[in-house]
Amino acid sequence: MSSIDIRHIVFDIGKVLIHYDPQIPYSRIIPDEAERSWFFANVCTHDWNVEQDRGRSWEEAEALLIEEHPEREEHIRAFRRHWHEMVPHAYEDTVALMESLIAEGRDVTMLTNFASDTFREAQKRFPFLTLPRGVTVSGDVGLIKPDVEIYRTHARTFGLDPAATIFIDDSPANVEGAQAAGWHAVHFVDAQRLRADLAAYGVQPLDVLDGVGPAVATQA
Repeated sequence: MSSIDIRHIVFDIGKVLIHYDPQIPYSRIIPDEAERSWFFANVCTHDWNVEQDRGRSWEEAEALLIEEHPEREEHIRAFRRHWHEMVPHAYEDTVALMESLIAEGRDVTMLTNFASDTFREAQKRFPFLTLPRGVTVSGDVGLIKPDVEIYRTHARTFGLDPAATIFIDDSPANVEGAQAAGWHAVHFVDAQRLRADLAAYGVQPLDVLDGVGPAVATQA
């Protein structure tokens, strides 16, 4: 058993607790694969979307792209309009693990790169996102992972001791950001691996079912 005293467990959300894939609606909106790849590489890019996670409004974000690509207006507006399709289900096994940790009385919070409005929409569709003690949403604080300041902000907000905190994220860069802030952190692959990683830190959650499928989102 680890000699490290873990008292705080912090979950990322996208691709840890809920699935996220913008290709889902766009495979219908732009059926041609080459054209769709071009669109994501040149119009609604990852870097463009990250700025909404940092707090930029969708209205401003859409206006910037429409000015540059007026012929793509409908495709650009479709990103927010069809966002709900990009998050089709939860990872039920990871959710069950998180719920078991909360049921044990462990201190569980969440830290996520998420636009403010879409996060509130996600909470309505996935009520388990209201169960942890609290959440830091990048769009609310104007900071994004892996900026070390967002981890420090989260720790201050929720009174976390960094040396007693473990963070779970699917992005290696975000894991490294947490470590730079003095946290312990693990790279999320799947729930089975996460249980093993937590056990290595002396955190033994209650047994949860293995091999369960994705949870169906509740409707807002």
